[in-house]
Amino acid sequence: MAGLTRRTVVAGAVLAPFAARAQSWPSGPIRIIVPYPAGGSVDQVARLAQSGLAKRLGATIVIENRSGAGGSTGSALVAKSPPDGSTWLLVFDNHAVNPALLPNFPFDNQKDLEPVSLIGTAPYLVATHPLRPYKTLPELITAAKEQPGKISYGSVGSGSIGHLAMVLLSKRAGIELTHVPYRGGAPALNDAVAGHVDLINGSAALLTPHVAAGRLRPVFQTGAQRLAGHPDVPTLGEGGYKEVEAYAWWGAYAPAKTPKEIIDRFRTALVESLREDKAARMLTESQQMSLLLTAPEELRKFELEQTRIWGTVVRENGIKGD
Repeated sequence: MAGLTRRTVVAGAVLAPFAARAQSWPSGPIRIIVPYPAGGSVDQVARLAQSGLAKRLGATIVIENRSGAGGSTGSALVAKSPPDGSTWLLVFDNHAVNPALLPNFPFDNQKDLEPVSLIGTAPYLVATHPLRPYKTLPELITAAKEQPGKISYGSVGSGSIGHLAMVLLSKRAGIELTHVPYRGGAPALNDAVAGHVDLINGSAALLTPHVAAGRLRPVFQTGAQRLAGHPDVPTLGEGGYKEVEAYAWWGAYAPAKTPKEIIDRFRTALVESLREDKAARMLTESQQMSLLLTAPEELRKFELEQTRIWGTVVRENGIKGD
């Protein structure tokens, strides 16, 4: 046949199984690995998408929580899974920090995982007990300079984006704050509400009910724009610290070498499922999330920038994971 060479014949033979696999996909159950405990925000995203994915893909969707090592245990499972569209991964913001934070990191985020979609982002809130005297960022900075190391803040763990954002702010503002790491949002929140720590850096979803009830008073938020749900809470940029911008974010990945046709079909089904009224309302109102649902290349670009920013903070400050 004219135009055929041995190279094109060999290349076609290699790609043929992938093409056939893409055409017949899905041919069995689909696993979505959530590398965090049940009940957290990533788990909620997965379960909001579950029925819509099942309907659109005509397959059983199984959510598996594989927590451990800051999410890297479950992520490594996906990174080492066959690229056949049967296993997918949903991650949280520490996904981009873990390679710098954890010794002997078991895989390569860029080489071993294929981006699918940046689902959404949400800034963090920093709040204090209502009886604390500082109501604004300038007042907090003044108090911290008068009492170096005396003002404490809780976060969901050492090396979390909330922790790293406060480290970066402290450096830029020339203040010293004492970090109190917790294993999750619930214990950090309990101590903040009880006044055992002076401040808490947490997601808007975590803190909003307690701000609304008057149990916490917001001081600032870490996004570029004010949250619609907290229009009176200024950003760090408004306080003169535009370079300290921090977001919680949620993303979807597949094992590397998963055929593009399969990724495109899964992504389309995921986007349509999360845009359904109930799911979109839960994410935008309860999670205070900006729903993005991007193309794969936008997730990769965003992830690389997050890795650069927060990896630098980890290395320059000698921060270790829990």
